[in-house]
Amino acid sequence: MPKPLPRIGLRRNGRSASRRNARKIPKGVIHVQASFNNTIVTVTDVRGRVISWSSAGTCGFRGTRRGTPFAAQTAAGIAIRTVVDQGMQRAEVMIKGPGLGRDAALRAIRRSGILLSFVRDVTPMPHNGCRAPKKRRV
Repeated sequence: MPKPLPRIGLRRNGRSASRRNARKIPKGVIHVQASFNNTIVTVTDVRGRVISWSSAGTCGFRGTRRGTPFAAQTAAGIAIRTVVDQGMQRAEVMIKGPGLGRDAALRAIRRSGILLSFVRDVTPMPHNGCRAPKKRRV
């Protein structure tokens, strides 16, 4: 008696594994967080659900090379490549942080062919900040 064939690509509830590629996202938001040590690029839909993300660390850069503009450019290219395949045409860009990868990531996004509706800098700025600690008594 022959063995039954295993059902590849199906979960217990019967949904196929190709559901991730079935979604079509026409518009999204690209978040770029550029610190001095790393650059993280996250692509979400307009409701804020993460579709794709990448960072300089996951692209294989280690140590001080993670903070370079080339690492940020590579991370942005990888994060955007997956959403372009899913049909994204328009995007908004939110850039946060003081790192070197800000401009390089934005250049990689522009080169990908996605139309940018606006680019906004959302770096948090303190408005006078917290109260300073008391002076040290000697």
